[in-house]
Amino acid sequence: MKKVMLIGSGGREHALLKKLRENKEIGEIFVLPGNGGMRDEATLVPIGAKDIDGMVKFAKENAIDFAVVAPDDPLVLGAVDALEAIGVKCFGPKKDAAIIEGSKIFSKNLMKKYGIPTAQYEVFYDVAPALAYLRTAPMPTVIKADGLALGKGVVICNTREEATAAVVSMMEDGQFGESGKSIVIEEFLEGPEVSVLSFTDGNVVIPMVSSMDHKRALDNDEGLNTGGMGTVAPNPYYTNDVAERCMNEIFLPTVKAMNAEGRTFKGCLYFGLMLTKDGPKVIEYNCRFGDPETQVVLPLLETDLFEIMNAVADGKLADIDVKFANKSAACVILASAGYPAAYEKGKEFTVDADFGATLYCAGVKADGDILKTDGGRVAGVTATADTLKEALTIAYKQAEKVHFENKYSRSDIGQRALKAIL
Repeated sequence: MKKVMLIGSGGREHALLKKLRENKEIGEIFVLPGNGGMRDEATLVPIGAKDIDGMVKFAKENAIDFAVVAPDDPLVLGAVDALEAIGVKCFGPKKDAAIIEGSKIFSKNLMKKYGIPTAQYEVFYDVAPALAYLRTAPMPTVIKADGLALGKGVVICNTREEATAAVVSMMEDGQFGESGKSIVIEEFLEGPEVSVLSFTDGNVVIPMVSSMDHKRALDNDEGLNTGGMGTVAPNPYYTNDVAERCMNEIFLPTVKAMNAEGRTFKGCLYFGLMLTKDGPKVIEYNCRFGDPETQVVLPLLETDLFEIMNAVADGKLADIDVKFANKSAACVILASAGYPAAYEKGKEFTVDADFGATLYCAGVKADGDILKTDGGRVAGVTATADTLKEALTIAYKQAEKVHFENKYSRSDIGQRALKAIL
């Protein structure tokens, strides 16, 4: 029986854990550090996702056979390199490939060099030239911190005043630390957004089911940007024609570009796309499974995830027939009121016995025998069905069976997608 180590602690990791549990060759799964909602499905180990030395030591002492490194931080820090150096097979890109998410400047320059469609942009390393550029730049515009910023390093600015404030906040005030010392200012694109996760071994690219995220905290896409308040899959705007164009103009060219740069990417490559009037363009790359997109994509995966991950690690993805169910999935995120600003933790977290969907825990901790909230996004409720409307109905109904004080969710997840289907 295989011993598997899964790095991370959120809803994405819970979705990966549940899918890995379907493989009969896997014995024990250790999650580092995991969260309290996973305790009945895995062994939780109190080692942080950025503690590379700690995870290497644990892997050695426990004879780990395979590691899945899920979050961006450890990937960018070189967790896969460190684990492979001691003989642990891994799913996830090495440090030199994870830079595709770790540096916005790198990814923008890569797309420019290899002709991959994206927004026009300028790069700045000092505040004065950035502010000078903004005096004549078209509005709205998008300001991006170069490095990782917990998904919050992108600001859409409608006015010069907003843009100036964003630049000063990042470059002078250190809002995102070192990540914001250099920035990208780019053209504001318009059109439907699509998230496409893909498996790649550096040669073959196999896209997963497309999805639609809902980033804003409040209904009607109002309020602050969050890590995602819900998702649906597939995304109705991502037609077969669009998919073919993305494969030829974006997906394969990106993997080939990384190979040409000597940075072969193996793992899950996430494409954040905007379907503009001029065709699909890349908004961002992620070097890992997206969260909460993973919570609607993986329930539709019919092929064994562990087999796919091994094939990616071995460079044999072409040998695997990856299949997804011809169904729809919907995920409603249950958050603590006030998220992503101020919110309370430590509220008792319970689920009714007749709960009839898939529950992915994120901000949940164990306190003795009971579970308590421990984050802004507390859990995701996912349902699959033949139609998106059915999946949404089930997800919302079952979400009522999850209880904690000050529970909040958007009431309009999937509505934009439903309108696009009609």
